[in-house]
Amino acid sequence: MSFVPQVKIPATYIRGGTSKGVFFNLTDLPERCQVPGEPRDNMLLRVIGSPDPYGKQTDGMGGATSSTSKTVILAKSEEVDHDVDYLFGQVAIDKAFVDWSGNCGNLTAAVGSFAISSGLVDSARIPENGICTVRIWQKNISKTIVAHVPITNGEVQETGDFELDGVTFPAAEVQVDFVAPVDPSEAMFPTGNLVDDLEVPGIGNFKATMITAGIPTIFLNADEIGYQGTELQDAINNDEAALTRFETIRAYGAVKMGLIKDISEAAGRQHTPKVAFVSPAQDYVSSSGKSITAGEIDLHVRALSMGKLHHAMMGTAAVAIGTASAIPGTLVSLAAGVDVDGDAPAAVTFGHPSGTLKVGAEAEVVNAAWTVKKVSMSRSARVLMEGWVRIPGDCF
Repeated sequence: MSFVPQVKIPATYIRGGTSKGVFFNLTDLPERCQVPGEPRDNMLLRVIGSPDPYGKQTDGMGGATSSTSKTVILAKSEEVDHDVDYLFGQVAIDKAFVDWSGNCGNLTAAVGSFAISSGLVDSARIPENGICTVRIWQKNISKTIVAHVPITNGEVQETGDFELDGVTFPAAEVQVDFVAPVDPSEAMFPTGNLVDDLEVPGIGNFKATMITAGIPTIFLNADEIGYQGTELQDAINNDEAALTRFETIRAYGAVKMGLIKDISEAAGRQHTPKVAFVSPAQDYVSSSGKSITAGEIDLHVRALSMGKLHHAMMGTAAVAIGTASAIPGTLVSLAAGVDVDGDAPAAVTFGHPSGTLKVGAEAEVVNAAWTVKKVSMSRSARVLMEGWVRIPGDCF
C-alpha cells in the first residue's frame, strides 16, 4: 500500500496577547486552500491536530485549549486605506469544525508585526525607529483595527518591559485600537435593551446584557448564577454540570440575540456568542498567586470561550467589556459602580483569572442609539517559531 508524502507550508507560530496561533500568508497556501471551503478547513484542522477525541491535539500545532487552537490567514488588503486583510479561524478541538464567525482580539496584537515582517505593509510607511501604524481590515466581521507596532532599526521590536497578566514574560507593548466596532447602522444591543430577562428553561431566569461589540457577548450577574465572580478556571472547568448550564444559557442567549434561530444551531457556532459573568470589585488571588485588592480594579469579569472558562480574557470580549462599561445601565457598568444616571469612566480595569486588564472606550448616543467610536487596549506579541508546517498531502 502506498502513501502520499507530507507537504510543507510556510507558517509562523506566534503568541499574541494571551493566545497562540499559526499564521499564514494567503499566497503561501496550496492553491485550493487560498479560497474559503472544505479544502482550507481540512488543511487548518490537520495543521492544528483536530479533531482529536483525546482532546490533546498531540499530532498538531494546537495546545488543546481555546486560546491555542487558532489560525490566522493574512493578505495584502483589498480595502482602501488598509494595509492587511486579517482572517481568523477558531479550530474546534474535538470536532472537525473551523469557526469563522468572529475575530480573535488577542491575536490581533500579532497581526501588525507579522504583516510588517512579511512585506504586507508598504516599506514607505515603516519608520526606521518609532511606531508603525498598521491598518487592519478584519475580514470575519468587516471592521477596522489599528495596531501600533514598535519599530527599532527598521525591524519589529518584540522585546520590552510591558507586562501582561496571563503571559509569563514581559515584551514590547502594542496598542490596539478597535475602530467603530459597532457601525451606527448596526444594533449594538440586538434586543433593543440594555438589560433583558433571559429565560432558560430548566435552569432559570436571569438578568442579561446582550451586546454586539468586538464579539457578541452575553453578560450575567455572578451572584444570580451561583458564583462570587472571583472564580479561577478549576472552579468551573472541572464542573461538567456547570459547563452544560453555561452552554445552555449561551444557546438561548444566541437565539434571543438573533444569531441563530434554534438552540440546536448553537453547537455549530461555538466561537460566538461568548457568555461572561460580572461582579463588583473584591479582593482575590489570581492563578499565578498574585494578590489583587478591590482598590486596584473596578469590577470582576469571567468569560467562557469554546465551552470553558478562559484563563485570562479574550481580546474581543474585552472590547465588549469596555463598551458596556462606558454605557450606564448595563450589567457591566453597574458592577463597576457606575450610576445609571451618571457619567461612565473613560476606561475601566477589570479582574480576570490571571490578573487585571485596562480597557478604554468612547461611547455616545447617535440618533437615539448607543454607538462606540473606539475601544483601546494594550497587548504584546512575540514570534515563537517560523519555518514550515508539514501535513499529509492528501488531507485537504
